Amino acid sequence: MNSNILIIGGTGKTGRRVVEQLQNKGIKPRIGSRNASPSFDWNNKDTWPNALNGVERMYVTYYPDLAVPGAKEAIHSLTYLAKELGVKKMVLLSGKGETEAEACEKIVMDSGLNYTIVRASWFNQNWSESFFLDPILSGEVALPLSDVLIPFVDANDIAEVAATVLLDDSYNGEIIEVTGPELITFKDIVNIISKTSKRKLNFYDITLEQYIDGMRQMQIPDDVVWLIEYLFSHVLTNPNNQLVVHDIERVLGRKAKPFLEYAQETARTDIWNPVNVT
Repeated sequence: MNSNILIIGGTGKTGRRVVEQLQNKGIKPRIGSRNASPSFDWNNKDTWPNALNGVERMYVTYYPDLAVPGAKEAIHSLTYLAKELGVKKMVLLSGKGETEAEACEKIVMDSGLNYTIVRASWFNQNWSESFFLDPILSGEVALPLSDVLIPFVDANDIAEVAATVLLDDSYNGEIIEVTGPELITFKDIVNIISKTSKRKLNFYDITLEQYIDGMRQMQIPDDVVWLIEYLFSHVLTNPNNQLVVHDIERVLGRKAKPFLEYAQETARTDIWNPVNVT
């Protein structure tokens, strides 16, 4: 099973980890990204047929999120092109508590393709590879909804689950919910990162309005601001997101990685040490 497996988003947070998982099994998947050959670009449908040519199984992540305008139409077009070109199975990375993401899931579920949906909570790696990293490096972390309990999940666990269900047809037709093993707040997280990185981090509980205004003042692109506001106002506060689910243990036969373990591993890389910032 080489190169007939396509990983769309194969250089992203979960995608590159799924690629590594498959490579560790001796499988050489095709990378779906703009810089790959053949290339795959969500914004250029002309690239899709070549990228999908000869593919039997595919893992799909939509950047930046299935909640954004245009995602549903893109997933619809891709799913039906995949079926037309003979793809047998699709694994879609989705988000817990996102109404728009569930609409995308339904497109895949109703397509006639074999499928597995991997529905994920917020990633641990948002603190080391994404939008929460800069505040950690600055030592000044200001966030809204600081007491909301979130089952943060590790991207390595997501990828291992995704690679497993991509190859194992016994999970066909299932929605796998991937969460961490505990509920944790932003305040808890900043305290853990402070201890593991041996740095003083100041935490400020602010309103969502203040947070959005701050992002605009930093000239963060409007579509990113919209997405962050949506995630904070609709997704974090969704009761379905404040539940620990044990599907990682069911699929992998081991418990999900706790945030503390992720933080200890990440602190050893010095990514949270501002001395190393160029």
